[in-house]
Amino acid sequence: MEEDYIKLIFGLKLKQIRTDRKLSLFGLSKLSGLSKSYLNEIENGKKYPKPDKIAILSERLDVPYDQMVSLKLDKNLAPIGDLLQSKILKEIPLELFGIKESKLIDIVANAPVKVNAFISTIIEIAQHYSFSKESFYLASVRSFQEANNNYFEDLEVSVLHFAKAYQLNLNEIITSKDLEEILVEEYGYTIVKEELNKYEDLDSLRSVLVSKTKTLLLNNKIDESQRTFIYAKELAYNFLETKERLYTFPWIKFDTFDQVLNNFYASYFAGALIISNEKIKKQLTDIFEKKTFNIPLFIKAIDSYNASPESFYQRLTNILPKEFNIQNLFFLRFTHKAKSNKFHLKKELHLSHQHSPHANETNEHYCRRWVSIKMLEDISKSKKEHVFDMQISNYQDDGMKYLVLSSATRDPFKANQYRSISVGLLINKQLQRKLKFLSDPKITTQNVGVTCQRCMVENCKVRQAPAIILDRKAKNQKIKNLVEELNTKFES
Repeated sequence: MEEDYIKLIFGLKLKQIRTDRKLSLFGLSKLSGLSKSYLNEIENGKKYPKPDKIAILSERLDVPYDQMVSLKLDKNLAPIGDLLQSKILKEIPLELFGIKESKLIDIVANAPVKVNAFISTIIEIAQHYSFSKESFYLASVRSFQEANNNYFEDLEVSVLHFAKAYQLNLNEIITSKDLEEILVEEYGYTIVKEELNKYEDLDSLRSVLVSKTKTLLLNNKIDESQRTFIYAKELAYNFLETKERLYTFPWIKFDTFDQVLNNFYASYFAGALIISNEKIKKQLTDIFEKKTFNIPLFIKAIDSYNASPESFYQRLTNILPKEFNIQNLFFLRFTHKAKSNKFHLKKELHLSHQHSPHANETNEHYCRRWVSIKMLEDISKSKKEHVFDMQISNYQDDGMKYLVLSSATRDPFKANQYRSISVGLLINKQLQRKLKFLSDPKITTQNVGVTCQRCMVENCKVRQAPAIILDRKAKNQKIKNLVEELNTKFES
């Protein structure tokens, strides 16, 4: 990228000087005696002229030689230079998204003003919403998941190879004891289960790996399923021979995009190891073929794995698109503190398109009619460890309906804190063919919105704020209609 950067900067500067002089490429060719095709390649960052050619351009354009070869860009092009030199382009594997560096350079070279405006807009948005490098990386991984329908065949195959190599039966419950034995015997790990809890400030961490000695420190508050997941991620890092990785769970910080991506790969591997593709596919087929939704059967499926409900729901987002061709779905995770009026959307995934329920950055109130919110309110008032419910959510403003399955659990690390996990499936003819129970009258249908401020549901008893956004839109539409009437009235 360094050599390409130098070529591109020179080309951008030459193009800017030429356009400032109101010269066409043909005109610059006539002025300098250099061929039009040669100048075009220079401006597109494909060639860097020799010193004698630079001297000719400097003289003909009346620009100091030192200014032309300087890598310093003026105010109008500076953001492009910052982007091209930034760690972001060096750290994000552009090929992951099907982007070639050469193509990116062509785009920048051929439309520098527009690209600069775009970059400036992104920077402004990022600053306005405190959009960090970490947020950018996480958003990139989420986009990568969505682009692949959150299914990664190579990782599924790697899990099968791992199970065969270590004689694990994926149709049986995978325990932490099974995986700990492999970590210790095969990969030389030392497991320490008491150390982390000696430090109050580390209470939120579930594990820390001291890589030099392969010592895995565990929080003794974690349950069996959490321990199993942590072990499975460690095995993933080793079996997949991952170099760039994170060493704490949950992560504290990361330095490169590869660390974020590899963390996702390891988590995916762990989920596929603990929740077998074949087993969950058979369970879902059985549930989908019944004419009524069998809640005990669904809960039994969740409980048949040594995994949290969240891991089970995340696994659904892998299996449903691939094995059942249900590709229009969303995944949401909310957190909530008992007796508070705030609900925080901490994780979301949208496959096929941006579905109606999504995060907002404007401090608006999420619709209290969502089953995701109801589950959090229910569990915070009960002594249960896990509550489940479902509903058909009807978004009147966009005409979409979703079947939403939702579970809520306690947060074992934070007092009076709760989490809800939901998967929503877009109801269309295809889903109606696959899910025999969709016409079950026992499934509640709710008219819902995204936020109270944008919700068109009338006489809502749980509304937290007036529909000011909708009111504003209605007012603007009324003004628009009146202006059109006036135009019609006075046109003749």
